[in-house]
Amino acid sequence: MSSFSGIWVPLVTPFHQGEIDFPALQTLCTHLLKKGIDGVVVCGTTGEAPMLTDEEQLLVLDAVLNIVPGHQVVMGLSGTHLPSVRAMQASILQRPIAGILLPAPYYIRPSQAALAAWFTELADHSTVPIIVYNVPYRTGIHLELETLRQLAVHPKIVAVKDCGGSLELTLSLIADGQLDVLCGEDTQIFSTLCLGGSGAIAASSHLFTEQFVVLIEQIKVADLAGARQTFFTLLPMMRLMFSAPNPTAIKYALSLQGLLQNELRAPLLPAPESVERAVREHLKLHSR
Repeated sequence: MSSFSGIWVPLVTPFHQGEIDFPALQTLCTHLLKKGIDGVVVCGTTGEAPMLTDEEQLLVLDAVLNIVPGHQVVMGLSGTHLPSVRAMQASILQRPIAGILLPAPYYIRPSQAALAAWFTELADHSTVPIIVYNVPYRTGIHLELETLRQLAVHPKIVAVKDCGGSLELTLSLIADGQLDVLCGEDTQIFSTLCLGGSGAIAASSHLFTEQFVVLIEQIKVADLAGARQTFFTLLPMMRLMFSAPNPTAIKYALSLQGLLQNELRAPLLPAPESVERAVREHLKLHSR
């Protein structure tokens, strides 16, 4: 079974004057790879995927693959119209990637049986592993434990990005040992890893990336005191990055580092001035 572990960065999508800034995207990928990350996720929520056309998403994926080896690239795939999602899946699978990150259909709130059928249908047509993305506050529906256990039997469904908000669900999935559990809530990384989670897909790891990598290594070698210190050092920054709609604060912080323009697509707006001021102060304080 394929394994997903360590720190995976869900990439922002840089823009310049309304268009995708491919040079900035590739510069960002090079920057993150040098920090020792395990991989990147392309066209997730942090990448503003809903604001990109399918063609744009594939162009972003191709640009990333020109920099990042395919075994370190996961591609997001979402939608509600199955034939369209299947067509996009077929296009994605023409590229050499490590896996697909797949959330539940949003807004519709299907039954658990319908969710199982949806994920199974897409898994049946996948040539790469699938990470199930359980994010009910975005999709409107929880993937329940028994549904995830049913899906775990499928040979292509190998991991879950856990944003379910239920400690009991997280504990049960880790105890089952059938799926790699990747923390999707940045402030829960330390606890999830200590409980036996395999890694994290962490948007805030765009910043202070080396410390996230150190955190993973400290937990691997059971240096819990060191890992706790590293985590609590990162925690104020994590909270700050989510004090405005994701990825507004992250993009502003990256723009201060000269990695991209502070530009988003509607309906997102730049972070409020109060957040931008707090980001400036935090980066100034911790860059000394």
